[in-house]
Amino acid sequence: MLNESTFKKNLIKWFNENQREMPWRETSNPYYIWLSEVMLQQTQVKTVIDYYHKFISRFPTIEDLSQANEDEVLKYWEGLGYYSRARNFHTAVKEVASEYKGVVPSTPDQFGKLKGVGPYTQAAVLSIAFNKPLATVDGNVFRVWSRLNNDQRDIKLQSTRKAYEKELQPYVYHHSGTFNQAMMELGALVCTPKNPLCLFCPVQDNCSAFKEGTVLDLPVKTKNIKKKTIQQHVFLLRNAKGEYLIEQRQERLLNGMWQFPMFEAPNTLEQLENKLGMSLSIAEEIVFKLKHQFTHMTWDISVFSVIETVSLSKKMMEDYKLEWMNLNRRDEYTLPVSMDKIYKHING
Repeated sequence: MLNESTFKKNLIKWFNENQREMPWRETSNPYYIWLSEVMLQQTQVKTVIDYYHKFISRFPTIEDLSQANEDEVLKYWEGLGYYSRARNFHTAVKEVASEYKGVVPSTPDQFGKLKGVGPYTQAAVLSIAFNKPLATVDGNVFRVWSRLNNDQRDIKLQSTRKAYEKELQPYVYHHSGTFNQAMMELGALVCTPKNPLCLFCPVQDNCSAFKEGTVLDLPVKTKNIKKKTIQQHVFLLRNAKGEYLIEQRQERLLNGMWQFPMFEAPNTLEQLENKLGMSLSIAEEIVFKLKHQFTHMTWDISVFSVIETVSLSKKMMEDYKLEWMNLNRRDEYTLPVSMDKIYKHING
């Protein structure tokens, strides 16, 4: 274990003098702090700030968000990605409204049972908002702690996370929220993955990896399995008014969001014809191509334009959750990033 008196003192002193300005650091409202932690998962601070302001402007209280419908919540999340975060947060907030009278629970057992709250979110929110003695372990903390201790354990293992939480516990008995934020900020600003600023590190004297020359070898992390690439074909269909056909996704991924009709290759035109019950032809030239990365796979998307003007029955529209979208009414629909890029291309 590091010398707590010098290590923690130097770290917190550095944090107090160098921390970045963030709106959620200017509040003690646990709802806002919780929202920021959810938004910051897999997303950079500079991207989150505008979304955070817009979200709390529209949903300033637990009660406001709990009464909102999911489509509107997703609309205010549009562009942030990882939409299950928004759905889980919305569900959890509704539970707080109904079970805890709109007050975010401050006990680990109660807060930890809410939808979408994992060990990191639990520790971050409760330590920052309520000063509960819980250690946060995210990517930044993994990197900082492994380097400080010249630790060769694989950070992808759950056993390593639990070990780090236990080892960090003595440092969060007091000023837990400040310490946790300082560790994460150090990882973000100084102890970076590449080109770490070791000469400017406030806890360099405590760093075993710096002394051993192993900083760039840490943390140890087993390589991810290569992502699979899925060939997707998107079809642009128009009616007599020039409106574009869109469908609401029913799959778990991006559930409830809207997309132009899309099918996994091969035989995609045949799939479209079978779904709509009509023969169609497409222009020879591909309208647009793009790739969209998920954590576990890549969509390689080709966009085709259907030549015929299409008319569909009201029953079919309802059965397949289809709608005709006027390009001027795009803001009424929540589109995934990939579909928004297609929209911007055809509306450019």
